[in-house]
Amino acid sequence: MAHLLIHRGIVNKQYKENLLKSFKQSFKKGYGIETDIHATKDHEFICFHDFTLNRIFKKKESVKNMKYSQIKKISAQNKKPIPLLKDLLKISKNKYSLFIEIKPAFSKKLLQKLLKETSKFSKCVFISFNHKNIYNLLKIKNNIKVGLSFSPSISVKTIIKKSNNKKINYLILDKFFLKNKNIQNLKIKKYYYTIKTKLEFNNYSNNNLIFENL
Repeated sequence: MAHLLIHRGIVNKQYKENLLKSFKQSFKKGYGIETDIHATKDHEFICFHDFTLNRIFKKKESVKNMKYSQIKKISAQNKKPIPLLKDLLKISKNKYSLFIEIKPAFSKKLLQKLLKETSKFSKCVFISFNHKNIYNLLKIKNNIKVGLSFSPSISVKTIIKKSNNKKINYLILDKFFLKNKNIQNLKIKKYYYTIKTKLEFNNYSNNNLIFENL
């Protein structure tokens, strides 16, 4: 049976990305979540996609250079309060799958903090396009659930090679790869992103999907 995750908690156009309100609605519908995380200047993990506040809040400050209190104030004023990963973990109640995408390169210290913060939540899967994050996590704790993310520009040969690592549990792939038989034949579990229309959802419903706006 296919497993479904909602991309950044975007249930439909009424729900904005990476907000607790959106996450709660996703859980209410029975879906797991794929969300992005960054670390603030004071080493708090926030559910946020971009490296800066520019796209969402029209401010060019980088997340890594701001304390969470500053980000919280700006986002609350704009009625899009950015939650902490701690907040998402709490409302998930360890019942729903959480695919946590690490956006920037994290230091060993940050990765250790991340593992400690999520240690009581068995539904967490750590994924990243920056594969060094995943390999470094496994050096700290080798029995966690992890996945490698790939964009369409990556060769099938590279994906197959990296999938041979037995410690990798999942491949996170652009829907572009759904048509590739070599990828489909891989035994490792695969999730395909980002499914944005009902037509795509229906066409690919036999696969594990990361979808939104349905």
